[in-house]
Amino acid sequence: MVLQTQSTRRLGKHEIRATRIFIADTGTAAGVSPDRQLQQQKTEREKIEHLFHRLHLDKHHSKLGAVDLLQITKHSLQSDESCAEEELIHTFIQKLLMMNYRARYIKTKQTNEQNVTQQEDKNLSKDEFDIFDEMSMSNKGASQSELIHPMDVQMAVFHCSDGFLKQVMVTKLSQCQYALPLLVPDPFTQQIEFPLWTFRQIHKSWKIRNTNNEIISQTQPIYKAETPMVFFFRFGHTVSSSKSQLMNSLINEKHNTFFHRNCPGSSRTRVLMDGVVEIAWFCPSGKNTDNFSDCVAFCNLHGDAGDHEKQLQILTEMSSVNVVLLPRLDRNDRSAAIIQNLYRDRKPLICLFTDNESTVNEMNKGKFKIGLKDRNQSEVSEDLRRAINDCLSESSSTFRLEDVSKHSDIRVDEEDDEDCRRGREAAQQMMSLLEKKDLTEIKESFLPHQGKLWHQWSQKNKQLHRPQGYEIEMYISKKQEEMKIIREQQHESDISEFMKLYINEMNSANKMFFPQWLKILLNEYISDDLYVLHHKYVERWSAVLKLKENHNESEQLKAEQTELERISEDLQAATFGLEHIMREIGQIYESFLSVRKIKEDLQFYFSSLPSLAAEMMISGFPLELMDGDAAHVPVVWISAVLDELIQKLGDQRVFVLSVLGIQSSGKSTMLNAMFGLQFAVSAGRTTRGAFMQLLRVSDEMKTQMNTDYILVADTEGLHALELSGRSTRHHDNELATYVVGLGNLTLINIFGENPSEMQDILQIVVQAFLRMKKVRLNPRCVFVHQNVSDVTAGEKNMEGRRRLQEKLDQMTKLAAEEEECDAECFSDVIRFDVQKDVKYFPQLWEGSPPMAPPNPNYCENIQELKKTIICHASESHGMMLIDLKDRIKDLWEALLNERFIFSFRNSLEISAYRRLETEYSKWSWSLRSAMMETENKLHNKIENEVIHEVEETDLQRELKETSEEVEKSVSEFFEKDKDADILIQWKTSFEIKIKELQENIVRETKRKLNDIFPQENLKKKIDAQRTRHENTLYKNSKELALKLKDKTNDEETLKKEFDLFWEQNVKNIRDTPAIRDIDVMRDVRKILSDVYESVSVDHRRESRDIFTVPNYSEYVQLKRSSGIKETFTNAYKSAKEKFGYILYQEDEAQIRSFVMDIAQQTDRMIQSFNISKMGYNISYIQQLTDYIKTRVTEHEEGPVKYVFKNEFFTDLVLSICERSNKKITDQHRLFREVNDPVIHVEKKREEYYSIFQKYCHGSTSAAVFGEIICQKLKESIEQSVYKKTARDLTDEMRSNCESLNGNRSNLEKHILKTLAEEEDFDKYMDYIHNPRDHFKSFIRDKVSQYITDKFRVSVLPKIKENIELLQQKIMKAAHESTEHVQENRGDVYLWLENFTQQLSDELIFSVKDLSGVKHDGVNVKILEDVIIKELPAIISDISTHYNNFLWKLDYKDRPDELLIDHLCHCCWVQCPFCGATCTNTIKNHDGDHSVAFHRINGLNGFYHDGTQNLCSEFCSTVVTSGRYFKSLGQWFPFKDYRRAGGVYANWSISPDLSELPYWKWFVCRFQKDLEKYYGKSFQGNDEITKYWRKFTKEDATNSVVEYYTHGVLSQLHPIQRGSSLALCYNSSSTLGRGGVVTSTCRKCDGKHP
Repeated sequence: MVLQTQSTRRLGKHEIRATRIFIADTGTAAGVSPDRQLQQQKTEREKIEHLFHRLHLDKHHSKLGAVDLLQITKHSLQSDESCAEEELIHTFIQKLLMMNYRARYIKTKQTNEQNVTQQEDKNLSKDEFDIFDEMSMSNKGASQSELIHPMDVQMAVFHCSDGFLKQVMVTKLSQCQYALPLLVPDPFTQQIEFPLWTFRQIHKSWKIRNTNNEIISQTQPIYKAETPMVFFFRFGHTVSSSKSQLMNSLINEKHNTFFHRNCPGSSRTRVLMDGVVEIAWFCPSGKNTDNFSDCVAFCNLHGDAGDHEKQLQILTEMSSVNVVLLPRLDRNDRSAAIIQNLYRDRKPLICLFTDNESTVNEMNKGKFKIGLKDRNQSEVSEDLRRAINDCLSESSSTFRLEDVSKHSDIRVDEEDDEDCRRGREAAQQMMSLLEKKDLTEIKESFLPHQGKLWHQWSQKNKQLHRPQGYEIEMYISKKQEEMKIIREQQHESDISEFMKLYINEMNSANKMFFPQWLKILLNEYISDDLYVLHHKYVERWSAVLKLKENHNESEQLKAEQTELERISEDLQAATFGLEHIMREIGQIYESFLSVRKIKEDLQFYFSSLPSLAAEMMISGFPLELMDGDAAHVPVVWISAVLDELIQKLGDQRVFVLSVLGIQSSGKSTMLNAMFGLQFAVSAGRTTRGAFMQLLRVSDEMKTQMNTDYILVADTEGLHALELSGRSTRHHDNELATYVVGLGNLTLINIFGENPSEMQDILQIVVQAFLRMKKVRLNPRCVFVHQNVSDVTAGEKNMEGRRRLQEKLDQMTKLAAEEEECDAECFSDVIRFDVQKDVKYFPQLWEGSPPMAPPNPNYCENIQELKKTIICHASESHGMMLIDLKDRIKDLWEALLNERFIFSFRNSLEISAYRRLETEYSKWSWSLRSAMMETENKLHNKIENEVIHEVEETDLQRELKETSEEVEKSVSEFFEKDKDADILIQWKTSFEIKIKELQENIVRETKRKLNDIFPQENLKKKIDAQRTRHENTLYKNSKELALKLKDKTNDEETLKKEFDLFWEQNVKNIRDTPAIRDIDVMRDVRKILSDVYESVSVDHRRESRDIFTVPNYSEYVQLKRSSGIKETFTNAYKSAKEKFGYILYQEDEAQIRSFVMDIAQQTDRMIQSFNISKMGYNISYIQQLTDYIKTRVTEHEEGPVKYVFKNEFFTDLVLSICERSNKKITDQHRLFREVNDPVIHVEKKREEYYSIFQKYCHGSTSAAVFGEIICQKLKESIEQSVYKKTARDLTDEMRSNCESLNGNRSNLEKHILKTLAEEEDFDKYMDYIHNPRDHFKSFIRDKVSQYITDKFRVSVLPKIKENIELLQQKIMKAAHESTEHVQENRGDVYLWLENFTQQLSDELIFSVKDLSGVKHDGVNVKILEDVIIKELPAIISDISTHYNNFLWKLDYKDRPDELLIDHLCHCCWVQCPFCGATCTNTIKNHDGDHSVAFHRINGLNGFYHDGTQNLCSEFCSTVVTSGRYFKSLGQWFPFKDYRRAGGVYANWSISPDLSELPYWKWFVCRFQKDLEKYYGKSFQGNDEITKYWRKFTKEDATNSVVEYYTHGVLSQLHPIQRGSSLALCYNSSSTLGRGGVVTSTCRKCDGKHP
C-alpha cells in the first residue's frame, strides 16, 4: 500500500511541496531521492510558467484589473467560438462578462504553420497513399498535450486578477450556473487561499415548501446562507468515471456546472486545477420534480484527495454528507486509513466504486456504497440522489461559506489584503451605527437632507415652473422664497455621524474597497426585512385584487388599500443602498450652495463632495441622475459632479446610450450583460429614477468610435406600478422625453408580445422622438424585442418588423396630433431602418430558473446589439461632457415647464451658434478691414486723378485674397469645430451671408468712391482757387527775395519785409468770399417755418426729443375711414381717460421703429453729402426735411388707423438735426480749415517764410522746389498717417478692448454693466428706447477712453511707426524716380510724374498740386537730396499735433465710426412685450428673434388694460401662465403669443424662471423715475414685491456676466478665504482636489470675479 504525505520546504522565494513515498508492504521507508524530487518540482514549475507565458500573463507582476477590462475594446466586439492562443484570456473574460457560459468552450485556432504542414501531408499522389503510414502519422499528430485546458484559462485569469476583477469574475460564473473556486492553492507556493471576498456579491434565490405545503421564496447572500453541504472527492489518479459529470447530473442534467473530462476542449494536461475545491448550489424551484427539496451546496475537490490533505480535512469536517469516489476498497491502499476514519465518523458517507457493479447498498446507518461499473448513468444518478436525500434527512449539520475562514493554515483574501480589510472595518464601523434601528426609520434618521424637505423643495420647484394666478412675479418670488427656506432647513439639519464617516472615509486614501464593502453590508442588512415587507405586500395586493374581482366596494376594500399604501411607504423607506447615501451627499451640497454658509466642526469641505462622486463614477459606480422617489433631477449636484469629472478626465467626448422600456423587462440585465456594468437587478430592487455610468473606450477603439467614453443611462420602467399600484402617463411621458433627449441612441426595450403593452410604450416613445425633432435634437433608436419565442424564424421576424413599422406609423399620427405638428410616418420623425434597427432576443434563461443558466443565444444577440451600438457611435458626434451637463439641465428645465417643445432651451445649440456669431464677426471684420485699405488706396488715386471710374470687378480683384482666406476659415470652422454636427444646419445660410456681405461691401464701396467723381468739378474749383493763392504767394515772395538779396545777413530786416509783404498779400485774399461758420439749427427752423407758417421759429423751445418720449399718443390723431383727417377731440379725450393710450402697444413699437429707421437713413444721407470735402449747404437740410416729410406721408397712407399731427413732423426733423448737428458742424470745420483761403494760407505762413529765406540766400531752384514739395506733402502725410493709425487702432481694440472684442452679445453685456455702475436713469431710458443710438454712444465713449488711456503706450507708437513707414516710402519713391529719370534721360517733369505715381496709393498728391510753381531745369539728384534732408523736419512738425489726430480725421475714418459700422450692422428688432433687443449679430438673420434675457414688461411702458398699473412681470415668465394680452383689439393667451401674428410670430421667448436680478434691481432702484416717466405706477397686482429688494447692484452686474457668458444663470460655486465664505461666479469652476479648499479655482486662475 502506498501512502502519500506532504511536507514543505523552502526553495528560493517559493515554497515547493516535497513528497515522500512510503512502501507499506515492505515495512521500510524508501524515500524518493532529493534530486529526483527537485527535478519533479522544477518540471511542474516550468509547466505552469510555460502556461502563463502562452497565455501572455505574468503571475508575479501587474494584476488584471476590473477597470481595465470593463471597457470597450476590439476583443469586446468579437463573438467567434475560436481565437488565437494569445487572445484566449481576453476572449474568455469578455464572454464571461456577457454571462455566456460558452466562455469555457473557446477553441484555439491553428497557426498557419500547422495548417501548411497538414496541407502538405495531404498533397500526396494517390500511389503514395498508405493506410498504415497514415494511421501511424495521425498518432504522431497534434496531441492533446498541445491544447490549453479551458479550466487552466479560467484559473490563470483568477490567479492574475486583482480583488475586484476576481469578484466580478466569480459573480459572472455564478450567473452562468458554474461552480466557483472555494479553496485555491497558489500554483507556485501551494499556499491555500479561501477567496471569500469574491462571493460577497452573489445572492441565490430558491423556493421551498413548508409543512402546510405552501411555497416559500427565499433570497440570501450566499456567504450567509446556511445549507447542507455534500462533499465529493476521489482517491487515485486514474478513475474511470467522472466525478464532476456525476455531480452535474444531481444539480442540473442539462448544464455542466462542474467542468469534466467529456466537456468540449478538455484534455489530460490540466495544470492549475489539482487541489482546487469548487462549490455550487442546487436551488429548488418549489416543484415536486426538484432533485432536492432544499438548497444544497456541493463541493468538489479536484485531483487525488490523498495529495491534498488540508482541503480534505476542511471539507470533510464541514460537510453534511461525504461522497468518495475510488476504484475499490483495499485495506492496503494509501487511502484506507482516511476511509476508515470517515466510515467510523457519525457523518453520512457514500462510497462510489468505479470497479463495482452493485446498486445502492446501505452498509450501516448513513453509510452507503454504490457501484458504477457498466451501469446506466441515469440509474447511478437516481441511486445517488436518493442516498444523498436519505443522508440529508437524518443530518442536521449545515454549512456556511463564511465559516471556512475559521480554519487555520489557509489564506483568506479579505484578511490578507490590507486595503480590503481596512475597507471592511470602515464599512462595519458605519453599519454599527444602524444596529437596533427600525429599518423604515433609518433614512429619516441618518439621511435627513433627502427626506420630506427635499421632496417639498422638488414639489415647490415644479409649482414655480407652472405659475398660477394674476400676481405672477409675486407668486414666483414667493415660491423662490419658500424654496430658499426649505434649503435653509435642509442646511440646518445635522449631518449624521453615519454620513460624516462615509465622507471622511471616501476622502481618505482607502476608498477602493470601502464603498463596495458598504454596498455588500447594506444589502445584507436590509435583505431580510425587505423580504418580509415584500411578502406582506404581495399578500395584501392579492387580497385587494380578489376584492376588486368580486366587485366588492366595501369598507374592507378601503381598509386593505390603506394597509397596502402603508406597506408601500414602509418598502420605500426600507430600501437603503449606496445610491441613497450619494443622494444625501448631493442634497447636503445643494443646500449648502443655496444657503452659502459653512458649518462648523466639519472634518471635510463641502466643495470636495462633487469630487468624491466623480471619483466613484470613474471607478465604475453608477451616479443617480434622477431621484426616483422625488421624481426630480438634482441639476446643481449633477452639474458639479460633471464639472469635477471634466477636471479629472478632461472635457472628453461621450456617446450617450439610454434605455427605455416597461418595468421588469430586463433593461438593466441587458446593459449589465452587454458592458459588465453594475446596475441593480436583484429582486425587489428594480431601478427607480435614472442612473448613469461611465464606460471607457480603449485607445485602439477611440478613433473608430469617435468617442472617449460611452455613458450608459438606465431608467425605471414605463408603466411602473409604483409600489402602491399607481401609474401615470404624464410621468411616463416625462421620463421618455428626458431619456430620449439625453441619449445619442436610445434602446427601446419591449418584453414579450403583448399588443396592448406594445401600443402604449410605442405611443410614449414616438411622442418623445417627435418632441426631439421639434427642438432640433436628432437621437437615434434601436428596438429590442425580448423574450420572443421563435427568434430564428426569418419569416416571422419579417412579419414582426412589418407590424412594428405599421404600429410606429400609426402612433406617429396620434402623437403628431397631440403635439400639433405634421408627421405621417415614423421615418418623418427620426432616421430609422426597420431592418437594421429592430433586434429580436430569445428569453434570457436556458430552461427554468433558479437553476437555468443564461441562454447563449441571448448572449449572442447581446453581442450583435453591442456591435450595432458601436456602429451608431462611430456615425455619431456624441457630445462633450460640458455639453452633456447643459443638455441634462436644458431637458429638465423644459420638462418642468410642462410644455416641453415651447420651453426647451438647447444650450449646446445656443453655445455653438454664439461661437459661430463670434467667428462671423471676425470674418466680416476681415472683409471690411481689407476693403477699407482698398477704399483708402482707390480714394487717393481718385483724388490724384489716376483713375476716373471704379468697377465692381476692380474691388473684387482687390478683395480676392482676403475673400479666399475667409472662405477657407469658414470651411475649416464648420468642418473642425467640436460641434460640427450642430453647426452644419447653418453652414449654407452663413456661406450665403458671407457672400452677400462681400457683395454689399463691394457695392457700397463702389458707390462711395464713384460718388466722389461728380463732386470733383466743384472740388476742382475750390482746389484751383487755393492753388492760385498759393502760387501767387510763391511768385511774389520770390520777387521780394530777389530785391532783398543784398540784405541776406540782416535777418531782422528780412523778417520785417516779409511780414509787410504777407499782410498786403493776405489782405488781397481776404477780399475773396470767406467760408463762414454755420448754424445748422437756425437753418432747420427757417426751413420748418417756410413749410409750416403756423409753426413758430422758436418752436424748438417747446418741442421734445422724439427719441426719448415715453409714448407717441400725443403725436397722433385718429384717421377717418375716408382718409380725411379729423381731430375728434372729445373721442380722443374720452379714449385717453378710459384706456390710457389711443395707440396699441404694436402701434407704439411700429412708430418707434419708423422713427429709428428715418434716423438711420438720414445718417446715411448726411454721410453722402461729404461735407468735409464739399462744405455745408442749407440745401442739405432741405433735402433731409423733404425726405422726412415724404416718409411721414407714406406711413400715414399705409395700413394704420392714425395720422400724425404737425408737431410730430417738426419734432422729428428737429430731433434728427439736433443729433446730427455736431457731426455736420465738425465736418464743415474740417472743410473750412482746408479750403478757407485765409485760414489755409495763415496756417502755412512759416512754410512760406522758410521758402522766402531760401530765395533770399540764393538757394538753388532744386532746393526751393524740394522744400515746396515737402510742404505740399505735409498735409497729405498727416491725413494718410492718421487714417492708417485709426484703422490699426480699430484692429487693436477689436482684440484688446474687452467690451469691443467680441460680438453683439458681448457688447451688450458691457453696456448693461456700465449702466448699472453709472446709475443714470436717462441713459437707461436711452438704452431701452433707442438701443442703436445708445450702442453708438457707448462705442464712442469706449474708443475715446481707450485712446486717452493708451495714448502713450499704443496710439503714439502706432502713429510714429506709420509715419516712419510712410517716410521710407517717400524717400524710396524719390530715389527710384531719380534712377528712372537717369535711365530714361528725362527731366524733372518725368521725375515728378514717376514720384507722384508711386505714392498715388498712399497720398493725395499729384503733379497738379505743383502747377504754377516753376521748376524748369531742376537737378533731380539734388532734388532727391533736398527731399531726404527736409522731410524729417516736416515729420517733426507733424508730430507736435499728434494729440489732436482724431479732430483732423473725417467722421467716417475715425476708429469709433469704423467700429460702429461693424458692430451695429446687426439685428435691432425689439421684443414686442418688453422691448429687449434681439441679440443676433447678423442683420436679417434666419430663424426667430431671441434675447439672452428679457426685461420687465413695464420698462417698455406695458400696462394692464383698464388700469394705470405698469406691468411688473417678465414676458419670459408670463408665457408660462394662463394670462392673456391684447393685440390690435384682440385677446391672445401668453402661452400661444405667436398666434397674435405680426411681430409676435417671429419671436422665440423661452420660459425663464431664474431670479433675473438685473432688471429687478433696476426697477427697485428707479421705481419713482419710471413711474414719473410713464405717468403710471407699479401698484395693485403689480406692486413691486419685497423679494426683489434684496438684490444689490453687485448681484445685478454679476447676473449679466453670467447670462451673457453661459446663457443661463448658473449656480455659483463657493470659495473659502480664511473663515469666511465668498462665491465665485464662474459656474463651472471647482476647487482643489482632496477636499482642500483654497481661494484659487481652476477656471478663474486664482482671480475670482
